[in-house]
Amino acid sequence: MFSLRINPRLAPAMGAVILFLSTTIAFGETPTVERLWPDKAPGAVGDKEGDIPTLTVYLPPSDQATGAAVVICPGGGYGHLAMDHEGHQVARWLNSFGVAGFILTYRHRGTGYGHPVPMQDAQRAVRMVRSRAKDRGIDPARIGIMGFSAGGHLASTVGTHFDTGQPGAGDPVERMSCRPDFMILVYPVISFVEPFTHAGSRKNLLGADPDKALAESLSNEKQVNAETPPTFLVHGTDDKGVPVENSVQFYLALRKAGVPAEMHLYVHGPHGFGLGKPGEATATWPVQCETWLRGLGIAKPK
Repeated sequence: MFSLRINPRLAPAMGAVILFLSTTIAFGETPTVERLWPDKAPGAVGDKEGDIPTLTVYLPPSDQATGAAVVICPGGGYGHLAMDHEGHQVARWLNSFGVAGFILTYRHRGTGYGHPVPMQDAQRAVRMVRSRAKDRGIDPARIGIMGFSAGGHLASTVGTHFDTGQPGAGDPVERMSCRPDFMILVYPVISFVEPFTHAGSRKNLLGADPDKALAESLSNEKQVNAETPPTFLVHGTDDKGVPVENSVQFYLALRKAGVPAEMHLYVHGPHGFGLGKPGEATATWPVQCETWLRGLGIAKPK
């Protein structure tokens, strides 16, 4: 048994944390794990755990479900995955206001893979959630993607490099569009060109000396157009890992293209803060994001 004292002045900033704690206690359900492909994934070099991309499925209680869903891409510089504070904790937070969370375990350099494999995994994840939406009470027009750090690059890649599916494909999943209906990008890597790129993520994804045209095509601030999904951005101004200009440039590109966007920049926000620490300003972004989702009609009941 424990007690929690909260300074009233910090109550708004603590909202997401309290909600997260209560959700963890109230739900406590074991998530399920699904392979993205029933057989060997395209481009797989083996059949070990790192060769098998999956979705970890967190569904909210049916009486609280809104019909919205989010594919979550944890960060890790395309070299590993931060599955807890940028994965499981985030899925439980989404469940706390009725949104289904699907954590993507994608292949990366740490398991022997570079471009285009992570993008293929993420595109497949969106298609898969959409293909099974009806069975799970999910609206196929309210499926978003969310990413942290390099996972933000992956999410923004899917949001700027998508297709409407292959109508004649034998695999019904491949007939689905991989365009997300919205994006949530938290301290994201966006650019693969100087001076704001995160060199480690670029090297892990594209190699030490990438083709200039390929790096340009995956500098997602340069790929925004009117079809890019509405986007919510979060970043710390003093981020020493991924410069805040990544978010700023993406926001400006969205604005120029007429895409609805909201951005929250914090004076202090060290890289990797996840949902934010209690008592710190960054703990307010989950509350603001939930408000944004409700304003778009995404996180409202069907």
